[in-house]
Amino acid sequence: MFKNLVMAAAVTMACAGSALAAPVLTVGTEPTFQPFEFVDARTKDFVGYDMDMIRAAAKHMGYQVKFVNMGFDGLIPALMTNNIDAAAAGMTITAERKKKVDFTRPVYQSTQVILVNKSDAGSVKSEKDLKGKNLCAQIGTVGAEFGRKIPGAKVKAFNTLPDTILELNNRGCTAVIADKPVVEYFLKQRGGRNMVEVQTGYPKEEMAFAVRKGNKKLLDAFNKALAAMDKSGETAKIHQKWFSTAK
Repeated sequence: MFKNLVMAAAVTMACAGSALAAPVLTVGTEPTFQPFEFVDARTKDFVGYDMDMIRAAAKHMGYQVKFVNMGFDGLIPALMTNNIDAAAAGMTITAERKKKVDFTRPVYQSTQVILVNKSDAGSVKSEKDLKGKNLCAQIGTVGAEFGRKIPGAKVKAFNTLPDTILELNNRGCTAVIADKPVVEYFLKQRGGRNMVEVQTGYPKEEMAFAVRKGNKKLLDAFNKALAAMDKSGETAKIHQKWFSTAK
């Protein structure tokens, strides 16, 4: 009898635990975009600024996060077809993207810069010096978009940013156009002894998380959580962790 009571209690507790489990927020990401999102080589966990930010926001919202690894150019289609709930991938807010998805309040401000081999640093001082050149950029990014607007330039598009840098190293292109913090993180963490950053006149841009168009409930929950994180200083701590400067 006692054994049966113990078993019944265990089943009841298991059911209660299951009922109390937080709902899952499925988040798509492209984890080769350091320091925003990447896979820790030792733990195999998804880490980075975006990963910490969306985990913290989800906690405020009462969700647990499940990350899905996918190509950057597949994130918006995945949102539109309801395969993921949100995208966290260093995604810049643009007018074209806003036609397809909704964006949260900004989580980071960036700009595009140029990465070149040191041997070309003397001849490439800004984006104006890239006319007629072969350029590298990640598929679907603002960097690729800007590259296509440079007169006579030909843009080689790659699935990941590391692929663009490898092509630059192999002299397959004159320059990579990418987000400033990503280029600077590469130069700092990976050495980049043969490459240098070149500043541009490109405007500031804001990055945010994306949700399915019209999903006002989730969008409002995200914005409320992100506002609370800004107010409490949680955002500043995460920013300090990944960029060494408070937001």
